[in-house]
Amino acid sequence: MEQTLKNLPIGIQDFEKLRKENYLYVDKTALMHRLVSTGSYYFLSRPRRFGKSLLISTLKAYFLGKKDLFEGLAVEQLEQKWTVHPVLHLDLNTDNYDSKAALDDRIALSLGNWEKLYGRNELEKSFGARFEGVIQRAYEKTGERVVILVDEYDKPLLQAIGDDKLQDTFRTTLKSFYGALKSKDDCIKFAMLTGVTKFGKVSVFSDLNNLKDISLDNRYYNLCGIDEDELRGVLTPYVQRLASVQKISLDKAYSELKRNYDGYHFSEDAPGMYNPFSVLNTLDNLKFGSYWFETGTPSYLVELMQDQDMKLWNITKKLVSSDVLNSVDIATTEPISVIFQSGYLTIKGYKNEYDGYLLGFPNEEVKRGFLRYLIPRYTSVRPSDTAFEIESFVEEVRGGDISGFMKRLKSFFANTPYDLIKDTENHYQNVLFILCNLCGLYTKAEFHTSDGRVDMTIETTDYVYIFEFKYNGTAEEAMSQIKEKNYAQPFLASDKKIALIGANFSGETRNIEKYLDEWL
Repeated sequence: MEQTLKNLPIGIQDFEKLRKENYLYVDKTALMHRLVSTGSYYFLSRPRRFGKSLLISTLKAYFLGKKDLFEGLAVEQLEQKWTVHPVLHLDLNTDNYDSKAALDDRIALSLGNWEKLYGRNELEKSFGARFEGVIQRAYEKTGERVVILVDEYDKPLLQAIGDDKLQDTFRTTLKSFYGALKSKDDCIKFAMLTGVTKFGKVSVFSDLNNLKDISLDNRYYNLCGIDEDELRGVLTPYVQRLASVQKISLDKAYSELKRNYDGYHFSEDAPGMYNPFSVLNTLDNLKFGSYWFETGTPSYLVELMQDQDMKLWNITKKLVSSDVLNSVDIATTEPISVIFQSGYLTIKGYKNEYDGYLLGFPNEEVKRGFLRYLIPRYTSVRPSDTAFEIESFVEEVRGGDISGFMKRLKSFFANTPYDLIKDTENHYQNVLFILCNLCGLYTKAEFHTSDGRVDMTIETTDYVYIFEFKYNGTAEEAMSQIKEKNYAQPFLASDKKIALIGANFSGETRNIEKYLDEWL
């Protein structure tokens, strides 16, 4: 069976190479044809490594009229003309944008290459003027309207998070450059811009009121990524091979793929999408792993979260509006939009009466990777010690060893740098939330009862732990509140042992000063 299977396109982002060198292609060309047949200007946001670059490459081959590359695909029957258009392709994914010069050099290089093909007017000095000139001359020289494809438009803006001056510089440069898309509308056949986020969308594209955002459009939810039908269709032989090597049933293989890599929802009604990078790597390596998360770290997200002293348990609890999901210009005050668009959260539900979206981790790979990444950034634990500390913490919690896990919890806070802890209870609750969720323990923060709100509860097979935290108060006050508010009441009917834990955090020592525990 292995000899008859096509190679899986791991890291292949060039459509022509994929088609000519016997790689598997999951056919998205019917959706592509609908896209180009019903509109002219598009914007698409998807997480990294989700197939955006391959989509751009496929569009490029289509507009260059390379009909032979589409043999046997859906668009072969849908397209009759195969008109050759001039294509201007700008890929911003290749550089490290740590200065104004880095972005200027990338744009200048692309403009220079296009000007070699279509000529240059020396009176055109600015990037915007040169871009307008190239579009005009390409149209005049070929007699066909121009196609403009921009891949990862937002990479410079993402890399400048935390540097407001550089980010403003990038915005100004890109806004002037993209302005040509409106001023030369009569010369343009089609334009598409892709990115991880919509960061700077309003300011960068403020003049482009004809740019249609299809990021949350249910008609195009599976334009990138792998859907259930594709996994159980063209990819079935590869899943069968995985199941055979792993010595598990085919149903179990599908179940594990879904648990680890499915769950991305790009509208409230859309079916879940699988992360293509993780699925293809799993089917190629014939073992499950954290492939997507390990290819990049969300350092810019953590910086935003810590800067805003974000309550981590709220990222999977509170309702957010479509305005929040659609804008990242408010990133400095609302990191949720960046976290969502970057692929670490996805839509889990929709409440029409509030026009609100419920968010959550899409799958186990993302949840596990994200929380593991957070531990060294919220505690003193070194990345190399994370696995050991987690395993030890789990054993102590599951074994009812309050002294052991509270001692370990204190060690997490010991010697933590000042810039990682703000003087609120929130930091300590965040740490406990990260640990317990990563450990696979059933955890609730700010658990509501009829008499009040519990700071944290943890449930295992045999135990329930009820926590109340005070900041610069006393452990006695925390314990009294647990009892006076009767926080244990919802759990009394269970057969589990119930522990009450009242703790005080000292702003001076930045650690647990004292705790009291009591078994019911």
